[in-house]
Amino acid sequence: MTRTDPIAELLFGESDATPMSTEPATVKPWEQARACLRSAPKGWLSTVRPDGRPHAMPLMPVWADEAPWFATRPASRKAANLARNPRCVITVADPALDLVIEGTAAREEDEALLHRVAAAFKAKYEWEFTVRGSRVQDDDLPGSPEYAFYRITPVRAYGYGADGLTATRWRFG
Repeated sequence: MTRTDPIAELLFGESDATPMSTEPATVKPWEQARACLRSAPKGWLSTVRPDGRPHAMPLMPVWADEAPWFATRPASRKAANLARNPRCVITVADPALDLVIEGTAAREEDEALLHRVAAAFKAKYEWEFTVRGSRVQDDDLPGSPEYAFYRITPVRAYGYGADGLTATRWRFG
């Protein structure tokens, strides 16, 4: 059985020599992290290049089908990196939370799911994609370029409060 909500816990304990809160009451709910990702107009995706160097690029994330998603061109550096190594980090922020999600990204090709993700992009950014079978295209651009939708499956996530003193770690099972 797959758990949909992660275990939330304090990131720092009493023995840590940091000014961070160790009060259990400061643990952020996962819903706050989801809301941050839903509302963030921009995020950053970090992947690993074939030679091991990091690669970070801005992107426009959406929340759909209970997961974070992003779109990229299939020939992009991030798509090539993910084809070789699906591990990645996505970061977003809103006024109340800085969010870091570690996980794996996978390209989706299921037509029904592609339609739901395309609807999320249209609702959030007014960015309209056309889904044709397992292909996603932007018909508003010359040549109707192809895009790929990637779902990020979180492994762990970190949320840092705007006060700079609270931190939560979420572990996914």
